[in-house]
Amino acid sequence: MTDPSSLLSPAGLAFVTERHLATLSTLRADGSPHVVPVGFTFEPTPGGGTVRIITNGPSQKVLNVRRDGRASVSQLEGPTWLTLEGAARILDDPESVQDAVERYAARYRRPQPNPLRVVIAIDVTRVMGSAAFRASA
Repeated sequence: MTDPSSLLSPAGLAFVTERHLATLSTLRADGSPHVVPVGFTFEPTPGGGTVRIITNGPSQKVLNVRRDGRASVSQLEGPTWLTLEGAARILDDPESVQDAVERYAARYRRPQPNPLRVVIAIDVTRVMGSAAFRASA
């Protein structure tokens, strides 16, 4: 797995902690893209990184991830952008959901309670973006 923290410059890592919305792309059963606005958090880790998106359990994006297991999230501000993509999975255990809620609250705001909340977790394997966000080779 590619190490996203080795591909992102300090500016890129900062960009994924600033308050910006993004789009999540998944694939419908017919192969067409399903793209929706989301808030997300990114955690760089040794050897990889994880995107977390909190959402409603019965949503289309959750159904798509359960079926296909791939997703990407793209964030942009003016001419600068960053896309993180990889294998996706659904986390529904209370500890994972609470952890993702706390991360979301730190970046955006505390969300309303939702007993159907789950987490889309993307294990990032590819990073694309503006030159200013990529680490020098």
